Amino acid sequence: MRTVVITGASSGIGRATAARFAAAGDHVVNLDLRAPAQAETPPGVWECVDAADWGAVRRAVTEAKRQTGRLDVVIANAGISIRHDVLAIKEEDARRVVDVNLLGVLGLWQAAGSIMLEQGHGVLLATASVNGRRGYPYYADYNATKAGIVALAQTFALELSPAVRAACVSPGAVLTPMQLAEYSEQMLAETNARIPSGRHADPAEIAAAFYYLASDEAGFFTGQELVVDGGETAGATTSAYGTAIRGGG
Repeated sequence: MRTVVITGASSGIGRATAARFAAAGDHVVNLDLRAPAQAETPPGVWECVDAADWGAVRRAVTEAKRQTGRLDVVIANAGISIRHDVLAIKEEDARRVVDVNLLGVLGLWQAAGSIMLEQGHGVLLATASVNGRRGYPYYADYNATKAGIVALAQTFALELSPAVRAACVSPGAVLTPMQLAEYSEQMLAETNARIPSGRHADPAEIAAAFYYLASDEAGFFTGQELVVDGGETAGATTSAYGTAIRGGG
């Protein structure tokens, strides 16, 4: 049984990922400011932790290792986005986006990476986005954080290999609560129309990508991103759509 720590696993991609690992018998710890919905039994153990609080994150990761004796997989999934014009971004909003989406990954990976190096194995994963691969209007700060996650994956892989692997998943459009909250039915339909697969991804499909990357079968995969976007970025027209956003954690 592996010990798996996931930030932002109370909903969306994070919850689906927690469910995927829990179904396989892994011990899952969810670090999130929000409690999981109680409509069904939430996967794993929830701890109220702000992903941007490095001290709290380090304490939670250390405790997970103490309780189970191991730390196998850590997934930095917590993320937020705010739709705003690039010239109208408020400093406090941008700082919060960067603190959660990018520095939250760095803080979690640093804490977990130290433990994994000491025990001699481990996998560091994170939720990036196709927003980090090319420009999408109205999400400049979000886009920049997702591009930064790819750079972190490369750097951690270079510094911690071969004991620890580091990689990220870059989803395209995913039907998460965050996506549904910001998109009208018309916007969802327009997005589907420009995706070769003709639809948004289900969060479980992104969870499957994380599960694969954490497995022994992906043992040679490190320092890279796995793009799961239904073929959307295979073309060169995605940045032309002003309504574009990709579902985060």
